[in-house]
Amino acid sequence: MKIYHTGSGILIQHEGQYFRSAKGLTDLINRDGLYHALLRELVYLPVVEDAGHILEKELLPPIDRQEIWAAGVTYFRSMEARMDESRESGAAVFYDQVYGAVRPELFFKSTAGRVAGNLEQVNIRADSSWNVPEPELTLYINSRGKITAYTIGNDMSSRSIEGENPLYLPQAKIYERSAALGPCLLVLPSPLDPDTQIQMEILRAGKSIFRESVSLGRMKRSLAELADWLFRGCHFPEGCYLMTGTCLVPGDGFTLLQDDIVRITIEAIGTLVNRVGILGIPNVK
Repeated sequence: MKIYHTGSGILIQHEGQYFRSAKGLTDLINRDGLYHALLRELVYLPVVEDAGHILEKELLPPIDRQEIWAAGVTYFRSMEARMDESRESGAAVFYDQVYGAVRPELFFKSTAGRVAGNLEQVNIRADSSWNVPEPELTLYINSRGKITAYTIGNDMSSRSIEGENPLYLPQAKIYERSAALGPCLLVLPSPLDPDTQIQMEILRAGKSIFRESVSLGRMKRSLAELADWLFRGCHFPEGCYLMTGTCLVPGDGFTLLQDDIVRITIEAIGTLVNRVGILGIPNVK
Protein backbone atom coordinates (compact mmCIF):
# COMPACT_ATOMS: atom_id res chain seq x y z
CA MET A 1 0.00 0.00 0.00
CA LYS A 2 1.31 3.45 -0.91
CA ILE A 3 0.39 6.92 0.34
CA TYR A 4 0.88 9.93 -1.94
CA HIS A 5 0.87 13.49 -0.59
CA THR A 6 -0.54 15.89 -3.19
CA GLY A 7 -1.67 19.49 -3.43
CA SER A 8 -5.31 18.39 -3.44
CA GLY A 9 -5.10 15.85 -0.63
CA ILE A 10 -3.97 12.33 0.18
CA LEU A 11 -4.17 9.46 -2.30
CA ILE A 12 -3.84 5.85 -1.15
CA GLN A 13 -2.88 3.23 -3.73
CA HIS A 14 -3.88 -0.37 -3.09
CA GLU A 15 -4.22 -3.29 -5.50
CA GLY A 16 -4.22 -1.11 -8.60
CA GLN A 17 -6.75 1.46 -7.39
CA TYR A 18 -6.38 4.91 -5.88
CA PHE A 19 -8.54 6.17 -3.02
CA ARG A 20 -8.87 9.70 -1.61
CA SER A 21 -8.60 10.30 2.12
CA ALA A 22 -10.02 13.43 3.71
CA LYS A 23 -7.45 13.24 6.52
CA GLY A 24 -4.27 15.24 6.61
CA LEU A 25 -1.03 13.31 6.25
CA THR A 26 -0.09 13.38 9.93
CA ASP A 27 -3.54 12.33 11.13
CA LEU A 28 -3.49 9.51 8.61
CA ILE A 29 -0.10 8.02 9.43
CA ASN A 30 0.55 8.83 13.09
CA ARG A 31 -1.00 5.70 14.60
CA ASP A 32 -0.11 2.13 15.39
CA GLY A 33 -1.10 -0.78 13.13
CA LEU A 34 -1.19 1.60 10.17
CA TYR A 35 -1.50 -1.00 7.39
CA HIS A 36 -4.54 -2.72 8.88
CA ALA A 37 -6.12 0.58 9.92
CA LEU A 38 -5.89 1.84 6.34
CA LEU A 39 -7.19 -1.45 4.99
CA ARG A 40 -10.32 -1.13 7.13
CA GLU A 41 -10.88 2.47 5.98
CA LEU A 42 -10.43 1.90 2.24
CA VAL A 43 -13.93 0.41 1.85
CA TYR A 44 -15.39 3.79 2.85
CA LEU A 45 -13.15 5.98 0.68
CA PRO A 46 -14.00 7.24 -2.83
CA VAL A 47 -12.04 5.86 -5.79
CA VAL A 48 -10.02 8.43 -7.76
CA GLU A 49 -10.12 8.01 -11.54
CA ASP A 50 -7.68 10.78 -12.52
CA ALA A 51 -4.91 9.80 -10.11
CA GLY A 52 -2.25 9.79 -12.83
CA HIS A 53 -2.91 13.43 -13.69
CA ILE A 54 -2.93 14.44 -10.01
CA LEU A 55 0.37 12.68 -9.31
CA GLU A 56 1.97 14.25 -12.38
CA LYS A 57 0.90 17.81 -11.54
CA GLU A 58 0.46 17.99 -7.76
CA LEU A 59 2.82 15.52 -6.07
CA LEU A 60 4.44 16.82 -2.87
CA PRO A 61 7.15 15.29 -0.68
CA PRO A 62 5.54 12.78 1.70
CA ILE A 63 6.05 14.90 4.81
CA ASP A 64 3.83 17.23 6.77
CA ARG A 65 5.18 19.02 9.86
CA GLN A 66 7.74 16.40 10.89
CA GLU A 67 11.49 16.78 11.26
CA ILE A 68 13.99 14.65 9.35
CA TRP A 69 16.86 13.08 11.28
CA ALA A 70 19.65 10.93 9.88
CA ALA A 71 21.94 8.12 10.95
CA GLY A 72 25.55 7.94 9.82
CA VAL A 73 28.20 5.25 9.47
CA THR A 74 25.66 2.42 9.42
CA TYR A 75 27.41 0.63 6.54
CA PHE A 76 31.09 -0.30 6.25
CA ARG A 77 31.42 1.59 2.94
CA SER A 78 30.11 4.74 4.55
CA MET A 79 32.69 4.44 7.31
CA GLU A 80 35.47 4.10 4.71
CA ALA A 81 34.27 7.17 2.80
CA ARG A 82 33.98 9.32 5.91
CA MET A 83 37.45 8.26 7.04
CA ASP A 84 38.91 9.10 3.61
CA GLU A 85 37.45 12.60 3.59
CA SER A 86 38.70 13.34 7.14
CA ARG A 87 42.27 12.06 7.10
CA GLU A 88 43.89 15.47 6.67
CA SER A 89 41.92 16.91 9.61
CA GLY A 90 42.93 13.97 11.82
CA ALA A 91 39.31 13.02 12.48
CA ALA A 92 39.29 9.73 10.55
CA VAL A 93 39.62 7.64 13.70
CA PHE A 94 36.28 8.87 15.03
CA TYR A 95 34.30 7.26 12.21
CA ASP A 96 35.97 3.91 12.80
CA GLN A 97 35.03 4.18 16.46
CA VAL A 98 31.40 5.08 15.68
CA TYR A 99 30.99 2.12 13.32
CA GLY A 100 31.90 -0.31 16.10
CA ALA A 101 30.27 1.56 18.99
CA VAL A 102 27.04 0.68 20.76
CA ARG A 103 25.68 4.22 20.31
CA PRO A 104 24.96 5.17 16.67
CA GLU A 105 25.64 8.52 15.04
CA LEU A 106 22.36 10.45 14.84
CA PHE A 107 21.96 14.04 13.68
CA PHE A 108 19.26 16.50 12.73
CA LYS A 109 18.89 16.82 8.96
CA SER A 110 15.98 19.05 7.91
CA THR A 111 12.71 20.73 8.64
CA ALA A 112 9.79 19.92 6.35
CA GLY A 113 9.97 23.31 4.64
CA ARG A 114 13.48 22.69 3.31
CA VAL A 115 12.71 19.27 1.79
CA ALA A 116 12.61 18.62 -1.97
CA GLY A 117 10.11 16.18 -3.45
CA ASN A 118 10.24 13.97 -6.51
CA LEU A 119 11.28 15.84 -9.68
CA GLU A 120 12.28 18.87 -7.61
CA GLN A 121 15.71 20.45 -7.23
CA VAL A 122 18.23 19.47 -4.58
CA ASN A 123 21.20 21.71 -3.90
CA ILE A 124 24.94 21.56 -3.58
CA ARG A 125 26.73 24.36 -1.74
CA ALA A 126 28.75 26.84 -3.78
CA ASP A 127 31.35 26.97 -0.98
CA SER A 128 31.99 23.21 -1.18
CA SER A 129 34.28 21.60 -3.74
CA TRP A 130 33.21 17.98 -3.15
CA ASN A 131 29.50 17.16 -3.15
CA VAL A 132 27.71 13.82 -3.29
CA PRO A 133 24.19 12.42 -2.99
CA GLU A 134 23.56 9.69 -0.43
CA PRO A 135 20.63 7.33 -1.20
CA GLU A 136 18.96 6.14 1.99
CA LEU A 137 16.00 4.10 3.09
CA THR A 138 14.00 6.53 5.19
CA LEU A 139 11.65 5.51 7.98
CA TYR A 140 8.48 7.18 9.16
CA ILE A 141 8.36 6.58 12.91
CA ASN A 142 5.12 7.49 14.69
CA SER A 143 4.90 9.44 17.94
CA ARG A 144 5.10 6.21 19.96
CA GLY A 145 8.36 5.19 18.32
CA LYS A 146 6.90 2.57 15.97
CA ILE A 147 8.16 2.26 12.38
CA THR A 148 4.99 2.35 10.29
CA ALA A 149 6.08 3.41 6.78
CA TYR A 150 9.07 3.73 4.46
CA THR A 151 10.16 6.18 1.78
CA ILE A 152 13.28 7.07 -0.22
CA GLY A 153 15.65 9.76 0.99
CA ASN A 154 18.55 11.65 -0.54
CA ASP A 155 20.95 12.98 2.11
CA MET A 156 22.96 15.55 0.14
CA SER A 157 26.43 15.98 1.61
CA SER A 158 29.26 18.49 1.27
CA ARG A 159 32.20 16.17 1.85
CA SER A 160 34.87 18.84 1.52
CA ILE A 161 33.29 20.84 4.35
CA GLU A 162 32.86 17.88 6.68
CA GLY A 163 36.37 16.72 5.84
CA GLU A 164 37.89 19.98 7.06
CA ASN A 165 36.61 19.43 10.58
CA PRO A 166 33.95 17.07 12.02
CA LEU A 167 32.45 20.06 13.87
CA TYR A 168 31.42 21.39 10.46
CA LEU A 169 28.97 18.49 10.03
CA PRO A 170 25.87 20.73 10.38
CA GLN A 171 27.09 22.99 7.56
CA ALA A 172 27.93 19.98 5.41
CA LYS A 173 24.54 18.37 5.93
CA ILE A 174 21.93 20.99 6.85
CA TYR A 175 21.07 23.66 4.29
CA GLU A 176 18.27 24.57 1.90
CA ARG A 177 17.16 21.56 -0.20
CA SER A 178 19.86 19.29 1.20
CA ALA A 179 17.26 16.58 1.71
CA ALA A 180 14.78 14.97 -0.66
CA LEU A 181 11.98 12.51 0.08
CA GLY A 182 9.60 10.61 -2.18
CA PRO A 183 7.82 9.71 -4.21
CA CYS A 184 5.47 8.09 -1.66
CA LEU A 185 5.18 6.33 1.67
CA LEU A 186 5.14 2.53 1.54
CA VAL A 187 3.01 0.88 4.22
CA LEU A 188 3.43 -2.85 4.77
CA PRO A 189 1.79 -5.43 7.05
CA SER A 190 5.26 -6.61 8.16
CA PRO A 191 8.80 -5.14 8.20
CA LEU A 192 10.55 -4.42 4.90
CA ASP A 193 12.54 -7.38 3.54
CA PRO A 194 16.26 -6.88 4.30
CA ASP A 195 17.09 -8.31 0.86
CA THR A 196 15.44 -5.26 -0.70
CA GLN A 197 17.80 -3.49 -3.11
CA ILE A 198 18.56 0.21 -3.18
CA GLN A 199 20.01 1.59 -6.41
CA MET A 200 21.43 4.97 -7.36
CA GLU A 201 22.14 6.29 -10.82
CA ILE A 202 23.60 9.70 -11.65
CA LEU A 203 23.10 11.18 -15.09
CA ARG A 204 25.16 14.00 -16.60
CA ALA A 205 24.10 15.51 -19.92
CA GLY A 206 21.83 12.51 -20.40
CA LYS A 207 24.58 9.91 -19.87
CA SER A 208 24.89 7.58 -16.91
CA ILE A 209 28.12 8.32 -15.00
CA PHE A 210 27.41 6.30 -11.84
CA ARG A 211 25.18 3.29 -11.24
CA GLU A 212 25.37 0.89 -8.30
CA SER A 213 23.04 -1.06 -6.05
CA VAL A 214 23.25 -2.72 -2.65
CA SER A 215 21.06 -4.81 -0.37
CA LEU A 216 19.61 -3.15 2.70
CA GLY A 217 20.77 -6.23 4.58
CA ARG A 218 24.33 -4.86 4.40
CA MET A 219 23.42 -2.36 7.10
CA LYS A 220 25.24 -3.04 10.38
CA ARG A 221 22.46 -1.83 12.66
CA SER A 222 18.80 -2.81 12.65
CA LEU A 223 16.11 -0.28 11.77
CA ALA A 224 14.41 -0.79 15.13
CA GLU A 225 17.71 -0.12 16.91
CA LEU A 226 18.16 3.22 15.15
CA ALA A 227 14.57 4.24 15.93
CA ASP A 228 15.02 3.29 19.57
CA TRP A 229 18.16 5.41 19.97
CA LEU A 230 16.52 8.43 18.34
CA PHE A 231 13.52 8.29 20.67
CA ARG A 232 15.71 8.01 23.77
CA GLY A 233 16.58 11.68 23.47
CA CYS A 234 13.63 13.32 21.71
CA HIS A 235 9.86 13.39 21.78
CA PHE A 236 8.09 13.70 18.41
CA PRO A 237 4.36 14.46 18.88
CA GLU A 238 3.68 14.06 15.15
CA GLY A 239 6.26 11.37 14.47
CA CYS A 240 9.47 11.92 12.53
CA TYR A 241 11.51 10.72 9.57
CA LEU A 242 14.84 8.96 9.94
CA MET A 243 17.32 8.48 7.09
CA THR A 244 19.19 5.26 7.86
CA GLY A 245 22.56 5.74 6.14
CA THR A 246 24.05 4.72 2.82
CA CYS A 247 26.39 2.14 1.33
CA LEU A 248 26.45 3.75 -2.11
CA VAL A 249 29.16 6.43 -2.16
CA PRO A 250 30.75 7.61 -5.43
CA GLY A 251 34.55 7.44 -5.52
CA ASP A 252 36.82 10.17 -4.22
CA GLY A 253 37.32 11.64 -7.70
CA PHE A 254 33.60 12.32 -8.16
CA THR A 255 31.63 15.45 -7.33
CA LEU A 256 28.16 16.54 -8.39
CA LEU A 257 27.72 19.34 -10.91
CA GLN A 258 24.82 21.65 -11.63
CA ASP A 259 22.05 19.96 -13.67
CA ASP A 260 23.14 16.41 -12.82
CA ILE A 261 20.18 14.08 -12.32
CA VAL A 262 20.10 11.76 -9.31
CA ARG A 263 17.82 8.72 -9.53
CA ILE A 264 17.35 6.60 -6.40
CA THR A 265 15.27 3.44 -6.59
CA ILE A 266 14.15 1.15 -3.79
CA GLU A 267 12.19 -1.90 -4.78
CA ALA A 268 8.52 -1.69 -3.79
CA ILE A 269 8.70 2.05 -3.06
CA GLY A 270 9.59 3.49 -6.47
CA THR A 271 12.11 6.02 -7.77
CA LEU A 272 13.05 9.43 -6.40
CA VAL A 273 14.40 11.76 -9.11
CA ASN A 274 16.06 15.11 -8.45
CA ARG A 275 17.99 17.66 -10.49
CA VAL A 276 21.02 19.31 -8.89
CA GLY A 277 21.24 23.06 -8.41
CA ILE A 278 23.78 25.33 -6.70
CA LEU A 279 23.02 27.18 -3.48
CA GLY A 280 24.76 30.48 -2.73
CA ILE A 281 27.83 32.23 -4.05
CA PRO A 282 31.35 31.04 -3.19
CA ASN A 283 32.86 33.13 -0.41
CA VAL A 284 35.45 30.75 1.03
CA LYS A 285 38.88 30.54 -0.63
